[in-house]
This record gives sequence, C-alpha cells and structure tokens, in this order.
Amino acid sequence: MSKKHPVVVVTGSSGAGTSTVKKALEAIFHRHRINPVVIEGDSFHLYDREAMRQKMKQASQAGVNFSHFGEPANQFEKLEQLFRDYGETGRGQKRFYLHNSEEARLHSERLGVELGSGQFSPWEDIEADTDLLFYEGLHGLVKTEAVDMTRYVDLKLGVVPVVNLEWIQKIHRDSEERGYSQEEVVDSILRRMPDYVKHITPQFSETDINFQRVATVDTSNPFIARDIPTLDESFVVIRFKNPDIRNTDFTNLLSMISGAFMSRRNTIVVPGGKMGMAVEIILTPIISDIVRRRNDA
Repeated sequence: MSKKHPVVVVTGSSGAGTSTVKKALEAIFHRHRINPVVIEGDSFHLYDREAMRQKMKQASQAGVNFSHFGEPANQFEKLEQLFRDYGETGRGQKRFYLHNSEEARLHSERLGVELGSGQFSPWEDIEADTDLLFYEGLHGLVKTEAVDMTRYVDLKLGVVPVVNLEWIQKIHRDSEERGYSQEEVVDSILRRMPDYVKHITPQFSETDINFQRVATVDTSNPFIARDIPTLDESFVVIRFKNPDIRNTDFTNLLSMISGAFMSRRNTIVVPGGKMGMAVEIILTPIISDIVRRRNDA
C-alpha cells in the first residue's frame, strides 16, 4: 500500500453494477479535481479475441475447463507488478483491450498503428503526475500461490450480484447482443464455474466495502427468466469489512438515503435505484481522505 501513490480497485464481473460504481467514482474524481490513471481489467487478459476462441476450442476438445476467469487466461503477475510499481513510483505500463471497431479506430488514430476489434493496443507508459490508480475489472484482488494483489491496494471495493441474477444478465446479454443460443450460454456458465469459485468469489472476502445487488423479484430459475430485474426491482446490500472504516457515519447514511436500513452492525441495505447515490455518499469522504494523505506524504 502507498500513501503517496494510492491504488483503488473495483472488482466484479460484467453486469454486476461495476459501471454504476465506476460512474460514481468518476463523478467524485471530477468534482475534487483528482487525476486518475484508469486501468481496465480486460487489458490484462493473456489472449486477444481470436486467440482466446482458439484456446477455448482446444480446451473443449481436450475436456479441460478454460475461461477468462482463470489464471491461464490472464497476466496476474503483470497486473500485480503494475500495482506494486505504481505504489512505489507512480509509474507503470498499461494497454487497452479494443472491444469494438470504434475503440479500435480511436486508438489506431492516437497511436498511428493499425488495430482491430478484439485486439490489444501496444503497452505504453502511464502518464506522469497522476493522483491515483483506479482499476476496474475481474481480478483486482486475486490471491494465488504466486501473486497477492491485495498487498498493494489502498481501497478495495467489490461489486457482485447474487449468482442467479448474474446468470440472468449473462444469458440475456450473450443471447440478445452476441447471438449465442441458450445452450451455448449454459455451457459457458458451466465451463467458467471452477474458475469463478477459485478466483472470483474469494476476492469478496478481501474487500473493504462490498456492494451486492439482490433482486426483489423471482430469479429462482435464471434459465427461463424473460427479462433482467431492474435496479428498482432490487436492493443493494453494502457490507463494510471494518464498520469504522474512515469513521463511516451510518446514522448520517440512513438519514440521507430514503428507504435504507441496517441489517447488521456493518451492513446497510439501500433501494437499488439509490445505488449510485449511496456509492457517492459513502466513497466521497474516503477518497478525499486518501488524496489528503497523498498530498501530506
């Protein structure tokens, strides 16, 4: 961990609500004139889109589980090195995974090289004089025999839905946006499950604050759900590992967020539609304190 070059991590799977937390943090950064370097978790995958398809095909033929969640498909050591280097020097290297043709075009123009959708941009040095590193992705708090990301992270945030809700989101996204059949999506869920249990779930025991979305509609059979529960059809369970983190004032939180209540001494529950508001209220003083300590250092 580093007072002078802090590292803030939001870890969670796609569709979990990480975008809501990311937007809230970006609003805090803008409001307080904080200049972050933003690191996308996808950029530390080991294989680009086409190579990953080939690896998954080979693994399937060999009867081996292989997924984006697992260690063989990612560069855990390089991500840990970035967290360590940034904490020590405020520098390091980053790149971008190009999700679509528009991102490919923008980075091709910026770098003066020809890049395509599903590829990575070249590694490049992080710009100087950033205030903190902000990571958002799947593996920000991974611990294995070889790496321990948590040693270098100053604020650890987890964002995760209950598993049935996560499956509903994946089924709808992959079938409607990517054209997969339901059988293909179910096969994908089953293939990823060992890596999910081994590498994704344990991270949420490491978080300082965890945001978990729980639907208030029936999600008991995610494979027949006709639509994705909305935020207004959900509650968000916010668990603080240390109830006294940065002197969090739970009484004040309850008074500011209509419909919020305490379920345990370290857990507050808010209506799903108030998730973004809750994130900003909770994280603003914490981020301000991190930056104040950085400036003092």
